[in-house]
Amino acid sequence: MVEIIENLLRQTAFYNLTWGNYVMILVACILLFCAIKLQYEPLLLIPISFGMLLVNIYPGISAEPVTDANGVETAAGGLLYYFFKLDEWAILPSLIFMGVGAMTDFGPLIANPMSFFLGAAAQFGIYAAYFIALAMGFNGMEAAAISIIGGADGPTSIFLAGKLGQTNLMGPIAVAAYSYMSLVPIIQPPIMKLFTTEKERKIKMDQLRHVSKLEKILFPIIVTIVICMILPTTAPLVGMLMLGNLFKECGVVRQLTETASNALMYIVVILLGTSVGATTSAEKFLQVTTLKIVVLGLVAFAFGTWAGVMFGKLMCVLTHGKINPLIGSAGVSAVPMAARVSQKVGAEADPTNFLLMHAMGPNVAGVIGTAVAAGTFMAIFGKF
Repeated sequence: MVEIIENLLRQTAFYNLTWGNYVMILVACILLFCAIKLQYEPLLLIPISFGMLLVNIYPGISAEPVTDANGVETAAGGLLYYFFKLDEWAILPSLIFMGVGAMTDFGPLIANPMSFFLGAAAQFGIYAAYFIALAMGFNGMEAAAISIIGGADGPTSIFLAGKLGQTNLMGPIAVAAYSYMSLVPIIQPPIMKLFTTEKERKIKMDQLRHVSKLEKILFPIIVTIVICMILPTTAPLVGMLMLGNLFKECGVVRQLTETASNALMYIVVILLGTSVGATTSAEKFLQVTTLKIVVLGLVAFAFGTWAGVMFGKLMCVLTHGKINPLIGSAGVSAVPMAARVSQKVGAEADPTNFLLMHAMGPNVAGVIGTAVAAGTFMAIFGKF
C-alpha cells in the first residue's frame, strides 16, 4: 500500500515541477487576468495563457513523438505538439490572415492611397529592431524573427519564426507580439502626444470619397498580382489575406465569407493560441534570451509608432495641413485597435474630430506592410 501511494505521489505534478514551472504558472494566471478582467486581446491571450498553464503543469502535453533508430514512431507525441506542427508549417497563421481579410474593409485604403506610405513608414520599427538585435548578438535569422514583433502582428511573427526555423524562439516571440498588441492603448498615446503638437492633433481631415464595389473587387486581385510577383515569398500571407477579402467583396460566396470570418477563424485561433502557449515551458522561457526578445519587441513597436507619426507630420506639411499625423501611428497593423487609438487621441484634443476611418487606411496598409517585411526576410535568407 505504501508503495502504491508513493507511486501515485510521484505521478502528481507537485512531485515533478520545478520553481520555474511555478513562475510560469503564475505568469499564465496574470495573463488570464489581463485577458478576462482587463480584456487585453482576450480571443488570443486566453488560449495562449491556458496553453502556458497546461505545459507547465504537464510537459508531456507538448512532448515530441518517440522514434526508434529507423525513424519509426514508437510513441505518439502530446496533443499540443501536433497543434504546434500546424504553426511550424505556416498553416494556422495563413488561415488567420484569410479570416482577417474576410473581416476587413480596404475601402479607406483605396479611398486614400497615401495611406500605403504611412503603413510602410511604420515598418521602420521592424528594421531598426533587426539591426539592434544583430548588435546584441543574435544571428540574422533570429534577429529577423524577433524584429517582426514591431509590426504588432502575432500571426506574422509566428509565421516568420517558423519559416526561418526559429521554433525555439516562437513562444517568447508570440507572447511578446500579442502582449504588445493588447497594450497598444497604453504604449502608443504617450509617443503620439510627445511628437505632435496640440494644433496637429486637432486637424480635421476631409471625408473619404465613396469607393465603388468594382474597386473593392479589383483591389485584392491587383495587390496579390503586384506584391506576389515582386516578392513571391509573401504569397502565403498576402495571398490568404486577399483571398479572404475577395470572398467578402465579390458578394457571391456569402457562405465562404461567413466561414472564413467566423467558424474557421475561431477554430484556428484556439489551435494557434494553445499551441503557442505550449512552447513556453519554464526551461525554454525563463532565459536571458526571453528578456532580450521582450525588450527588442518593445523597441520595435515604439520605433514603428514613432516612424508612423513622423511620416504623418511630413505628409501634413506636404499637404498643407490636410493630414492629421496621428493616423500614422495606426500603421503598426494591430487591426483595428491602433486605428481606435488614433481616434481616441484625436478626440481628446477635439471631441468633434473623427479620425477612425482615416486611420483604418494606414492600419490595413500596415498588415500588408508587415507581411511584405516578413517576405523580404524570407527572401534574404533563402527560405521559400
